[in-house]
Amino acid sequence: MSSILLVIILLALLAALPRWEYSRDWGYGPSGVLAVVLVLLVIMALTHSGAPLR
Repeated sequence: MSSILLVIILLALLAALPRWEYSRDWGYGPSGVLAVVLVLLVIMALTHSGAPLR
């Protein structure tokens, strides 16, 4: 489940890059927010903090 979420966030990060003409006025705000979310997900995946307790 977390790997699917990671792929979705990564694709959203690529889509939010200010590459297209209509999104150049946005700046790096949307991609910066998605990058922070991606980093948090990677940290959570590496530390297993999202795993249920047994």
